[in-house]
Amino acid sequence: MSEKMLKFVDLGKQNPPKRSVENRNKDFREIYDDFISNKAKEQSSRCSQCGVPFCQVHCPLHNNIPDWLKLTAEGRLQEAYELSQSTNNMPEVCGRICPQDRLCEGNCVIEQSGHGTVTIGSVEKYITDTAWEKGWVKPIKVKKQLNQSIGIIGAGPAGLACAEELRKSGYQITVYDRYDRPGGLLIYGIPNFKLEKFVVERRTKLLKESGIKFIQNFEVGRDRTLFELKEKHDAILIATGVYKAREIDIPGKNLQNIFPAMDFLTASNRKGLGDKVKLFDNGILNAEGKNVVVIGGGDTAMDCVRTSVRQKAKSVKCLYRRDKENMPGSAREVGNAIEEGVEFIWLTSPKRFIGDAQVNAVEVNKMKLGQPDDSGRRKPEIEKDSEYKIPADLVIKSLGFDPENIPKLFNAEELVISKWGTIKIDLKSMQTNLDGVFAAGDIVRGASLVVWAIRDGRDAAQQIEKYLQKKINKNKSTEAA
Repeated sequence: MSEKMLKFVDLGKQNPPKRSVENRNKDFREIYDDFISNKAKEQSSRCSQCGVPFCQVHCPLHNNIPDWLKLTAEGRLQEAYELSQSTNNMPEVCGRICPQDRLCEGNCVIEQSGHGTVTIGSVEKYITDTAWEKGWVKPIKVKKQLNQSIGIIGAGPAGLACAEELRKSGYQITVYDRYDRPGGLLIYGIPNFKLEKFVVERRTKLLKESGIKFIQNFEVGRDRTLFELKEKHDAILIATGVYKAREIDIPGKNLQNIFPAMDFLTASNRKGLGDKVKLFDNGILNAEGKNVVVIGGGDTAMDCVRTSVRQKAKSVKCLYRRDKENMPGSAREVGNAIEEGVEFIWLTSPKRFIGDAQVNAVEVNKMKLGQPDDSGRRKPEIEKDSEYKIPADLVIKSLGFDPENIPKLFNAEELVISKWGTIKIDLKSMQTNLDGVFAAGDIVRGASLVVWAIRDGRDAAQQIEKYLQKKINKNKSTEAA
């Protein structure tokens, strides 16, 4: 074992410096400063180099974390980057936005033993940002161009990961996307204070330089049907994600100034990108000076409350029907929100929205936790006669996402979906019921993490390549006969 490792007994856990609340609440820049070289080496050296690395086991991509931590501790950063990117198409993104406290860091052996986890995400970000600065990140050099083409529907993390993997093998790739920029939720859903947009833009620029073609503002069903795209390409991947906001069916839900989370976040992100955003500019989707109430407890809700703070809201409250310990979102993000002045009202559920034309208050019920439900979580129950009102000028609903009706949208009613509306695939081949049409990411598994979308995109690339090779071999056999 290198003498540079196993320092967790002598060295404590340390994250990169976090910008002060006073400073970070004034802008949308990322809140963590970068590690400096000696600190990245120091924190990497705390790794215990486990025989069974649970950090790697609990990473959806099974990143070789102990190995690139060791290389970082030894100052071999380019090798660390090469190893990091060999299993992850966007390590600079995952280092910033993965809920490491629930995945790799949360399962770190030295964390479990009480020494404080290795700060894996921050080191991953440091390695990859250094690689970009040093010019180690290069476009794909295709050794042999292949004539077969793949059409990928959706330029989010699943689609981009699949596109990159297939391009490495020499296939001709066209990515179709409904928005004016590639990146999906990475561009329009996640705020800059977690993921600055240049990080996504330089990655998609690299993919374009690698020979991947992007067609933006393209809607399958409007511009071409799924079957027309299928005729054009040798294989299709559907990686649209899930964008349909879940509704809350209570009185007053149709009042003005009640919006889904993605409407609010997209307006803010577009404004940050320099776009003209009518609903933001006229004040409707701008939290400035307003009493904001966000309903929900996931990471998207945390994005909404923290965005509201930066837009200079008068007050920001988050309603969640369970307690803090049962919130589905990252504990780190909840902590950041509390630091920034967000008020969390635990064990509270909206009963009705109050107002004339537009909302001016939310009537809520206090809740208590009862017996565990089918998921094992204690079921929230309404406390009798516990109603009270919370002032609200802007309500943001962050209750999760469901799939859109893809067969109808794509004019492909033959496409089979599950009872939840997700696309049904063969779990081994990742192929839908339509020959040559594959699906991956949230549109298959439901709303999930970016890291899982990348994993699904990589897996889909392998299955598409197998399908295309089988197709070639079949054609050769037919010709030989």
